[in-house]
Amino acid sequence: MHGAGLFFTGLGVCIALLYYGRAFCITLVIAVIVAFLLEPFVVLVMRLRIPRGPSAFIVCCIALLVLYLIGFAIFTQVGEFIDELPIYSERLNQIVDSVADRMQGAEQQVYKLLVPKRFQEQQAVATQEQPPPRRRKRSDPPPAPTPPQVQEVRIRQEHTSLLNSAYSYFSSLYNVLLMGSFVPFLVFFMLSWRDHLRKRFLSMFEGSDRETAGRTWQSIADMARAYVVGNFILGLVLSTATGICFWSWHLPYWPLLAAVSGFLSLVPYVGLPLAILPALAGTLMTYDTVAPYLILSAELAFLHLMALNLLYPAIVGARVHLNPLAVTIALMFWGTLWGGIGLVLAIPITAGAKAALDNIESLRPYGRLLGD
Repeated sequence: MHGAGLFFTGLGVCIALLYYGRAFCITLVIAVIVAFLLEPFVVLVMRLRIPRGPSAFIVCCIALLVLYLIGFAIFTQVGEFIDELPIYSERLNQIVDSVADRMQGAEQQVYKLLVPKRFQEQQAVATQEQPPPRRRKRSDPPPAPTPPQVQEVRIRQEHTSLLNSAYSYFSSLYNVLLMGSFVPFLVFFMLSWRDHLRKRFLSMFEGSDRETAGRTWQSIADMARAYVVGNFILGLVLSTATGICFWSWHLPYWPLLAAVSGFLSLVPYVGLPLAILPALAGTLMTYDTVAPYLILSAELAFLHLMALNLLYPAIVGARVHLNPLAVTIALMFWGTLWGGIGLVLAIPITAGAKAALDNIESLRPYGRLLGD
């Protein structure tokens, strides 16, 4: 009983640390995954007889350059879209008005079909006989003006609420940017000090435990690389197929919309609804009817289901080996703790934990419990 109490106390403390220190934990997890992903490129550069430190620096600079080029391309497309946003907003208002008119006409048709004619006539007569609204007599006193003191208090309250909202928004944005700025440095130090860290980590164990720790390290690294690379390849395939669909429908900014739709479809459980949103934006810019959007949504649903049932098991599932129940619980747990980013990191974190459990003999049954 005492041991169980200590276990649940420690578990509660760990969950509290993960929740209240989520910015630090998310930054560290992302840095570890990126470091595992870039490690083969560092080894490749080291074959040119370049030491690990300069090799890690070269690889990190190339990775940042690639991210900059991708971000610049996306920023250019988004800027052009923002310039034409007034045109699309006017078009959207027209579509909304048209849909509202059609819904009102459909309601009238249903009313005429379902309600007996005599009740319709009685309703029309009652509407015509309804007296006009009573006008206010001249003798009625006008509403009392609001005292200046009350107006000043209201203005101060509105300003205070606005300042609090702005402070909360910029504070959270500052924390995100601050933690994000540490990722490149963490990745560089993890890559440049990789041999030193591995040696010091293994020195904490002796005998067979050291070999087990080395296998666990390597299994987690292989899993992280396989998961990220597999999802990236799958996202490229979906983006290409989606781009062909968007191009055939003559949607504006189809490369940007296709890339967003293809990679949003990789988000577990909510990927399909998120992937359809760019299609909605593109069709609203181009077509006046709902039929193109419905057809395009059906095409995206077909692509999503094909990728989920055929490509995902072959590219990603072969390395992850998690059963659906474990995946669902992991998504619920990490999504509750870390929000949207928790949904993205839930599977690699759980798969990494399973890789560690599979390599520790005493904990291997728990790894089988998570396995497929």
